[in-house]
Amino acid sequence: MDPECSRLLPALCAVLADPRQPVADDTCLEKLLDWFTAVTEAGSSLLLLQENPCLVELLFHVLKSQDLSSRILSFSLRLAGIFAAQEDCFQYLQQGELLPMLFGEVGPLGGAAWTAPAVRSGWIQGLRTLAQHPSALHFLAACDIPQVTQALSVLTTAFGHCHGLWTQGLWVRLSPLVARLLEKDPVPASHSLVDLLLSVARSAPSSDRDLWETLAQTLSHLSPTQAGPLALGILKLQDCFIHRLPKDRRDSWSSPAQSRAGFILRTCSAAFCHLPSGLTLWILGHPVPQVLRTQAFGILLQPLACVLEAAAQAPGPPGLLEGAAADSMMVDTLLSSKSACVGLLCCALAHLGLLQPLPQRPSPWPQAPLLGAAVTILRLCSGSAAPTSDVGGRLCAILVGCGRVQRAALDFLGALSQGTGPQELVTQVFSVLLEYLVSPESSSMVLKKAFQATLRWLLSSPKTPGCCDLDPHTQLFLRELLPVLQKRLCSPCWEVRDSVLEFLTQMTRHCGGQAGFRQALLASEVPELTKQLLRDPESYVRASAVTATGQLSSWGLCATPAIPECPGAQQESLLVELLHILSTDSEGFPRRAVMQVFTEWLRDGHADVAEDAERFVAGVLQAASRDLDWEVRAQGLELALVFLEQLLGQRGSHCPYAVALPETAPPGVLDQALQVLCRVQLFEFAFRALFDCDRPVAQKSCDLLLFLRAKAAPCGSSQEAGDSPNVASVEATLQRWQAGEQGQPLGYLEPGAVVALLRSIDLEGLRDTLAESSDHVEKSPQSLLQDMLAAVGVLGENEADCY
Repeated sequence: MDPECSRLLPALCAVLADPRQPVADDTCLEKLLDWFTAVTEAGSSLLLLQENPCLVELLFHVLKSQDLSSRILSFSLRLAGIFAAQEDCFQYLQQGELLPMLFGEVGPLGGAAWTAPAVRSGWIQGLRTLAQHPSALHFLAACDIPQVTQALSVLTTAFGHCHGLWTQGLWVRLSPLVARLLEKDPVPASHSLVDLLLSVARSAPSSDRDLWETLAQTLSHLSPTQAGPLALGILKLQDCFIHRLPKDRRDSWSSPAQSRAGFILRTCSAAFCHLPSGLTLWILGHPVPQVLRTQAFGILLQPLACVLEAAAQAPGPPGLLEGAAADSMMVDTLLSSKSACVGLLCCALAHLGLLQPLPQRPSPWPQAPLLGAAVTILRLCSGSAAPTSDVGGRLCAILVGCGRVQRAALDFLGALSQGTGPQELVTQVFSVLLEYLVSPESSSMVLKKAFQATLRWLLSSPKTPGCCDLDPHTQLFLRELLPVLQKRLCSPCWEVRDSVLEFLTQMTRHCGGQAGFRQALLASEVPELTKQLLRDPESYVRASAVTATGQLSSWGLCATPAIPECPGAQQESLLVELLHILSTDSEGFPRRAVMQVFTEWLRDGHADVAEDAERFVAGVLQAASRDLDWEVRAQGLELALVFLEQLLGQRGSHCPYAVALPETAPPGVLDQALQVLCRVQLFEFAFRALFDCDRPVAQKSCDLLLFLRAKAAPCGSSQEAGDSPNVASVEATLQRWQAGEQGQPLGYLEPGAVVALLRSIDLEGLRDTLAESSDHVEKSPQSLLQDMLAAVGVLGENEADCY
């Protein structure tokens, strides 16, 4: 620990222990805990306490004070847990009976302070933190945990760190207690119980059928809503667990695992053990039983099976979502209330969506039934379904117009785009998506989800054999979709306009070269309407319109030129309009978008930029250098780096921090590049940005100049540094800029002066300085202690680090 911090600690401990002093705010206490955690991770907790006895005195004083705030008591419990996480320090605190007084019945656990939620939380967190070594077993076994939820919380953490035979020993003692919980109706603390069981299943290999049987019983005892997270967790378990045990301690860690386990659980208590290093013996686990996986998957599928059965016009084919037949409990839950129905369906859709991309998902995956269920749910929500059964009618009444279920179903439908399905179902998918995109009842958020799902399905559509174009079904859908885009681009709701532009940008980026997409887009009014939105009153829409028009222009899909005999007129006007936005728009979002578009155009060799790249870059850098938005200035430096790479005949950016620096450029190429860079006044921008008050801008400038210096260092320039008469004056100007006097310009720089400046400036030192946090001094522990003491008047007037 820093000596100055050690000097300040006694005064701070006295302040914390004094109930008359104003309590430090929660942020300061959290920072203190973070600092002590870092100190103990870097060194010995025992040495820390021995060198700073005020910390132990604080913990003892907390126990005696009756008026101490709950926040300080919670802080002290968590602090004790941090110190006791190291075994030698744990034993040191045990000698003074401090830990039993803090965590046992004689402490907060048995007093009035226990009624405060902060104290209960601190008590639990302290126990969970100290559970890092075998010595904690005896202590934890002696700690009664009065509430099931808190007991399960500590147990979950304990099993999360147990390995191999320890887990088996712990589970032998714990399983009867879990069985007693399952006998109650409803099962108490179900969420915590699920977390515990999954932690046990993940923590170690287990061939004990009792664990799998307990999981199966838990699935059957929990309500449908409670069982979903457990079912998902079971299905996400890997088929094989691998752990290792020290060869020299196999015997000492096997039988004691069983004997010590007898001390572990008393009234739902927790224990923890840590596996030593030097691991040599492999223990392979057993796969999750298939019957359990089938049961878990059936629980996730049951809500969708109910929906399919309720909405079916005729009996479905045999095996539809096999193993997930709708049962009376599931139907009762769905129909009990709107909130229950919505919650259950949203959870099921979310869990299946998370499971879909995983390699361990159930196989075969019922892609077609799931597609049908998602489409059915969306139609029930829109009111377009016509169920004939009584259950179907009640479901429709509950779900119609429910935006939450609509959003969940659209997300799930988008996830299913990664699979395949029969063409009839895919046609239904596009049909329901178009229905939602057209419907005036669709909210802006639902529309956004519908556009996202539509994009995923369009991008996953199969291509026509023998070519890279879209298949006929997708092209037909596009022709139906474009009039909808035209209508939505004119929506009075800015969120809708913004969603359409985002969709159009992504579609153009991925499909701009496909003939079917180009033909359909150019036959519509979408490009012209998109261009008109560059003047939208909402800045977010203007920014999205900039990105969309930039993408359209890159693919030659902008609106048809107004002057037929001048085919470049429209493109030129777009470039001018974007420059106008960069120079005059009052909001930062559109200006940032313009800079990103210009950088893409320059990198990709856009035709209008390539005509006179030097003039283009000069105009953009001039506007960017004056911009008050740091992101615009930073993007300007990114554009400058792209331009520099192109001048040197290279592609792709290079990291100036890499061990192998970029190869140097030939002297002739370098001289020509430097002359061009001087003409576009890149160095005026870059050197000024080097001392920018916004750190990301200065870092970008440092990257750029380091890259250029690496190119120029060995060969120099045709004009040596000493031959340049204005190097001294430029250096003086840079010093004034660094001091904050940014008024004087550099003026035109000769290439030799640039090379001299790159060699004279300590760019590495500046890079290291910029890499530090801008508030690294204020965030130091010493500063934190000073500020906390100054807040209560312990420090003198000028001793606090007031930042």
